[in-house]
Amino acid sequence: MQDDSSRNTIIFLVCAAIMFALYTFLVLDPAAKRRQAEIAAARPAASAEVQAGVTLTPSLAVPPAVTRAAAIAASARVPVLTPALKGSISLTGARIDDLYLTQYREAVAKTSPPVELLRPEGAPHAWFALFGWAGANVPGLPTKETVWTLAEGSTLAPGAPVVLTYANGAGLSFTRRIEVDDKFMFTITDTVANTGALPVTLAPYGSIQRQGLPPTTGSQIVHEGAVGALGVGDPTLKLIKYKDWAKKGPSAATPSDGGWVGITDKYWLAAVIPSQGERVTGQFGQRKIAGLDVFDANFVGAARTVGAGQQITETSHFFAGAKTVPLLRAYEDKLHIPRFDDAVDWGKYFFWLTRPIFTFLQFIYAQVGNFGVAILLLTVCVRGLFFPLAQKQYESMTKMKKVQPLVEEMRKKFKDDPAKQQQEMMALYQREKVNPLAGCLPLILQIPVFYSLYKVLTVTIEMRHAPFVGWITDLSARDPTTIWTLFGLIPWHPASAPLIGGILDTTLHLGVLPLLYGVTMWLTTSMSPPAPDPTQQRIFQLMPLIFTFIMAPFAVGLLIYWTWSNCLTILQQYVIMHRFKVDNPIDRLIARLTGRPQAAE
Repeated sequence: MQDDSSRNTIIFLVCAAIMFALYTFLVLDPAAKRRQAEIAAARPAASAEVQAGVTLTPSLAVPPAVTRAAAIAASARVPVLTPALKGSISLTGARIDDLYLTQYREAVAKTSPPVELLRPEGAPHAWFALFGWAGANVPGLPTKETVWTLAEGSTLAPGAPVVLTYANGAGLSFTRRIEVDDKFMFTITDTVANTGALPVTLAPYGSIQRQGLPPTTGSQIVHEGAVGALGVGDPTLKLIKYKDWAKKGPSAATPSDGGWVGITDKYWLAAVIPSQGERVTGQFGQRKIAGLDVFDANFVGAARTVGAGQQITETSHFFAGAKTVPLLRAYEDKLHIPRFDDAVDWGKYFFWLTRPIFTFLQFIYAQVGNFGVAILLLTVCVRGLFFPLAQKQYESMTKMKKVQPLVEEMRKKFKDDPAKQQQEMMALYQREKVNPLAGCLPLILQIPVFYSLYKVLTVTIEMRHAPFVGWITDLSARDPTTIWTLFGLIPWHPASAPLIGGILDTTLHLGVLPLLYGVTMWLTTSMSPPAPDPTQQRIFQLMPLIFTFIMAPFAVGLLIYWTWSNCLTILQQYVIMHRFKVDNPIDRLIARLTGRPQAAE
């Protein structure tokens, strides 16, 4: 049996993975099955609207694709203009289907157009919201093709609602009042008046539809796809990635006390929100139409009867905007929307860490005014929190490095007697007070925190287009510099190179920060005890180079965090190695640069 710190680390990681798998299999999965059983048991009593013959999902039909401008021009429209939004509402179907986020740009440049969120049906990658009434055997209900009349208002703005009307000619009159605040929340108030001689049974619905996906969606790291909170009593979070959604098809209808459903990208969300005091049924639908994936997140309320000469009113909300956590939490409190800030992907298992980390990061950012500096300070705080554990880890590694020559001698001396070799090494560790396992446990304990930091910096919109210093103008993008342009000195784009342009612009795109990360990783590796096996040594020597290429495409903000964390690790290791008088690469480099002999160990 060999004493090998890297082997011990692997053993501990494997054990941790096994424990996590057992916890998932024995605890999390049975709990999920119990929740599904509870929902299934509640469904018959909660689905009166289905029993009444109400259609859950509005009809889906994708017309021939046209340009966005042509799709906009195909219908009369009501302009939308707020401090955060601009666009229009189509009078055909009373659809909210044309929105831009004026406070966010597609790129960093000031001339870049605002982010497009919603686009009308008929245009490629259509994304829009529908509201209305469904009912069995009720003629003349408004559909997405119904042309409404603008009865009040001219431009939808904060404090300036618009009112749309439609009469079906069969005794039903529909009135829709649409309001919007100065952020991203619409209020939809629908009224149905029955002037006929017979009662009718109707159920309100709200729907978000997305017809085809742009190539920028489908992240493996951040949740993109269906999202919502549904359930009886205590709504639970529902998440379906686009890929799984398209593969598995529509989800089962879920009864819910209020809640919400929506479709989300990394930074943007469109969600329909029923009245929170009402029993509704939510569903995530999916169909293939002419080879195109059509996604639909909808709710339908309980069926209610409108007697002759009576009217009913239903109020719901529609969110269309950026997933900024303080705003989502404000809406959650004000409108009593359950788990609305869970539209941000906090992670399935480490949300209890990612949430407080984000809150603390926001606090630091509010004090310093620079998100990059906030990342540096947060890293210092986290490293300070784990300082005692890290100290034990690096002390153990340093002691292991110090006795490494003696260990190598024993391996050579007792290479034909493994039992004796192990006995002598254990005696050596006891004499030198070295615990080969002491460096593993602190590392394992830090993994959830470092992963949560990575998650926070990946999913939160606050890092998008946030500048740092110098050439770093967007912490959410990769390093814009590259060795192939001499870090910006040559006015040339590597992607334009024939044959190899794609590789130069992706795999081989090495900027300043990836190279700094690689150097710091090499230093931390060099300061660690060498692996006893020559093959393992070569692998560990190549790791900094391999990870430099792996990390190069990552967001600059993440590279700043990783590089700065490595620098703090190097500083801590260097101090400990000096204290134990152990050889290290920094002293060797200083001696080589100054021409002075290295201090004797």
